[in-house]
Amino acid sequence: MRLDCPLCGPRDLREFTPRGAAVHARRPEGETWSEAWHHHLHLRDNPAGRSEELWYHGSGCTAWLIVERDTATHEVFSVRLAAEGGA
Repeated sequence: MRLDCPLCGPRDLREFTPRGAAVHARRPEGETWSEAWHHHLHLRDNPAGRSEELWYHGSGCTAWLIVERDTATHEVFSVRLAAEGGA
């Protein structure tokens, strides 16, 4: 799979690190371990199909990107800079 970085152009997947869904639930209040923290950290959705994910281009321009792709087929629909909004 290749991602088309808006700053660097088409790059091999190995240059990027996925960081999960582009839109996360808010962090629970407090610093003490709780059931809310357990759910936040360990019980996230893992949808099959089209989704937006946050990726880091660590071996390139070091930009944070929002990648819209199908998690079942790995088809990439769009790649944009996270700094441009939407995350």
